[in-house]
Amino acid sequence: MEFTRKVQKYQAHRFAIAPMMDWTDRHCRVLHRTLSSRALLYTEMLTTGAVLHGDRERLLAYDPVEHPVALQLGGSEPAELAAAARIGEAEGYDEINLNVGCPSDRVQSGRFGACLMREPELVAECMAAMGAAVKVPVTVKCRIGVDDQDPEESLFTLVDLCAEAGVTSFVVHARKAWLKGLSPKENRDVPPLDYPLVWRLKAERPDLTIVINGGIGSLDEAEDHLRHVDGVMLGRAAYHTPDLLGQADARIFGEDRRVSPFEAVEAFRPYVAGQLARGTHLAAMTRHMLGLFHGVPGARAWRRILTVDGVKAGAGLEVIDRALAAVSERASGLQEQRLAGGLETGEAA
Repeated sequence: MEFTRKVQKYQAHRFAIAPMMDWTDRHCRVLHRTLSSRALLYTEMLTTGAVLHGDRERLLAYDPVEHPVALQLGGSEPAELAAAARIGEAEGYDEINLNVGCPSDRVQSGRFGACLMREPELVAECMAAMGAAVKVPVTVKCRIGVDDQDPEESLFTLVDLCAEAGVTSFVVHARKAWLKGLSPKENRDVPPLDYPLVWRLKAERPDLTIVINGGIGSLDEAEDHLRHVDGVMLGRAAYHTPDLLGQADARIFGEDRRVSPFEAVEAFRPYVAGQLARGTHLAAMTRHMLGLFHGVPGARAWRRILTVDGVKAGAGLEVIDRALAAVSERASGLQEQRLAGGLETGEAA
C-alpha cells in the first residue's frame, strides 16, 4: 500500500497546480480536486514563522479529499524550516516544498523566495535540514535566476547543490525574477520564458524529476512539455479556466475520466454545504468557481449571480443553484435555436 501511494505521488508530478497567494486556499483546492483526482495540489506559501507561531488549525487546515497535496514553505533558516516541515508531515501533507521563486518585496525583506537564488549553498543547507527532519519528499520550486545572474549557471548550481543534499524533485518556473524594477505581477509576464533551458536541465540530469512551470496555458502545451520533462505545473490557466482540469486525468494520465463543469458543481455542493454550516461565507468558496463555465453560453450570468448575490448576508446554496440554472437555460435556448434552424434548412432543401 505504501509503495502504491509513493508511485501515485510521483505520477502526480506529471500535472500540478501552482501555489498562488490568495488563490489556492483550501476551498479552491477542494474545487480543483472535484475536477481532477490525480493533479498534485499545493497550498499557498506559508512562512516558517506562521507555521511555528501562528494559528496552525486555520493555516494548515485542509480536507482529506485534497490528497495528494503539498505544503509550500517560505523561509531561510534551516532549523526553522525543519521544524515547520515536521509539523507539515504530522498534519498529513504528502510533500513539503520550499519556495525559491516568489519575487515580492515582502518576501525579499524576509530573506526568502526568489532572492535565495543568490544563495544556493544556503538553500541546499535548508533542504538537507528538511530532508533529515521528515520522511515525506522535500522539493524545491525555483526560478531560473534573478536579476543579472546567468540563468544557466544559477539554475544548474542551485539544482546540483540541492541534489547533493538529497533533493530529487524540482519545479522550475522558466523565467528569471527581476527583484529590482519589476512588480510581482510584471514578474509573471515580462521576463522572457526559457523553456529549452529547463528541458536541457532534465536531459543533463536524467535521474532528477523536473517539473516545468510558467506561461503554460493549455493541456496541448502541457503535453508538448511532457516530451521533454517529467511534469508540468499550471497556475493562472488552471485557476481562471478550471474546466481544463476536468480533462486532465484523461489526457495527462490516460484515465477514462472527464468531469464537466456541471458535474464539478454537483460534486462541490456537499463541501459547500458543510462549510456553510461551520459559518464560512459563501463568497469564500464561490470566488474560486467564477471561471468554471468560461467560454460557455451563460457564463456571464453565472459570474454575475455568484459575484453579486454570493456576498450577501446569509447567502447559501440557492445562489449556486440560481447561477447554474441561468447557464442551463442559456444552453437549452441555444440548443433549441440550433434544432429549429436545422429543421428550417431541411424543409427548404
